[in-house]
Amino acid sequence: MKTKFLLVFAIVTGVFLLNSCTKKEPTDLTQNSFIPKPVSVEATGESFELTTATKVYYHEEVKELQQEAEYLAAELKRILGTAPAVSATSEVPRSGIYLYVTDEDDELGTEGYSLKVGKKLVSVKAHSAAGCFYGIQTLLQTLPAGIASEDSYEIATGEIRDFPDYGYRSAMLDVSRHFFGVEDVKRFIDFLSTYKMNRLHLHLSDDQGWRIEIKSWPKLTEIGSSTQVGGGEGGFYTQEQYSEIVRYAQEHHVTIVPEIDMPGHTNAALASYPELNCDGKAPELYTGIEVGFSSLCTDKEITYEFVDDVVREIAALTPGEWFHIGGDESHSTDKDDYIYFVNRVQEIVLSHGKKVIGWDEIANAELVDNAAVQFWANVENTTMGVEKGAKVLMSPAKKAYMDMQYDSTTHIGLHWAAYIEVDTGYDWNPATYVEGVTKENILGVEAPLWTETITNMEEIEYMVFPQLPGYAEIGWTAPELRNWDEYKIRLADFGSRFEAQDINFYRSDVVPWKE
Repeated sequence: MKTKFLLVFAIVTGVFLLNSCTKKEPTDLTQNSFIPKPVSVEATGESFELTTATKVYYHEEVKELQQEAEYLAAELKRILGTAPAVSATSEVPRSGIYLYVTDEDDELGTEGYSLKVGKKLVSVKAHSAAGCFYGIQTLLQTLPAGIASEDSYEIATGEIRDFPDYGYRSAMLDVSRHFFGVEDVKRFIDFLSTYKMNRLHLHLSDDQGWRIEIKSWPKLTEIGSSTQVGGGEGGFYTQEQYSEIVRYAQEHHVTIVPEIDMPGHTNAALASYPELNCDGKAPELYTGIEVGFSSLCTDKEITYEFVDDVVREIAALTPGEWFHIGGDESHSTDKDDYIYFVNRVQEIVLSHGKKVIGWDEIANAELVDNAAVQFWANVENTTMGVEKGAKVLMSPAKKAYMDMQYDSTTHIGLHWAAYIEVDTGYDWNPATYVEGVTKENILGVEAPLWTETITNMEEIEYMVFPQLPGYAEIGWTAPELRNWDEYKIRLADFGSRFEAQDINFYRSDVVPWKE
């Protein structure tokens, strides 16, 4: 009897000790790597267990949150293998994940959020559906990026409070030098939204190709879209396809900013309609990469009828507030003619309910109210724009152009502005980069990707990653919270995410990637 008692005691004691040894240690939310870096992260040392039984709730009074809840459920399905149930609720649930919008907590602003992770309940609070969406992106960064491999995952408890430094956080995709289809643009939008960027500037026309259907000028796509750099077949978006891109972007809280570059960079249009040329003759289609040789005829009224029709049709398809008129590198346009043209085109844009943005050269014109100049190269133009009351979108070619080669061994891209390694692209402050342009003058930050040498999605990914997350952080995170030596450690942690997302990224030697 005594022997049996001792045996039972030993078994019970062993189980107790085994359980004690395997008990989960308290987790530390501050040890998670987040990009962009949040304003604050506080840990409470416990964990929330995410399982296939976890439910996603949204406050029923805010119907827009259903979309965010369903988006989160779809992302969790990739991680868990099963999509959590989604339900509307009028009360705070006791467990699960809860999304809600409130007008409390003014510090969060329009796009900020509070993410609280408790042992039983994860809540995302914001002033808007967009804020909840950004909170979801941060929540997803606490989880693995790969396909389901476990039945449950532990999320460290604590609170993250976060809001952006700039309201305009953008990237540009040039679809004119080489054309990229709807699905490629959607994937690019996915990249932006993952890192809380909220604008996509689409460069829709250039010398090498016209990429959007204009019903009142059909030869733009019949002729002008038919080629690209190197002589490929080109392509264009029908208005229905463009609207599909706009809708997809809206679902991801990204606003499309369309650009029709003019009066230069217009050879595709000039080849389509001879009457837009001063001599009435259509030039040959162009497949090279030189710039500055083309110009709309600025003293013909048909030119302004053309511009009015183009802006009208695109503006009607684009709910965002901005229309980009280009204006760069118009070397073959007389300066007085250039100023006259830009002045008239600005009024056309206003007449269709949009605000004007253009490359920094447009500052030479008489800028209309609420115009913005996009700084890419010329400091004098940019400061002139500020003196005329314009806001500045910061896109310095030497820092922010994603098509610049990383170094001399990079097999695609150009380097006319600079070689831009990952640390060079990250380590600058928009508010101090140009003398005379302070934060109060700055609309936001944009990282352009020109595609003279970029022909497919794999090449886009190689030039965009790992640069894009850094540009997103410059736009979102205040400069006093940013530091390259700390950022590169977080970026290194994201290498496994890039791999899980099948992103063809550049393994920079300045980043300590993990095996």
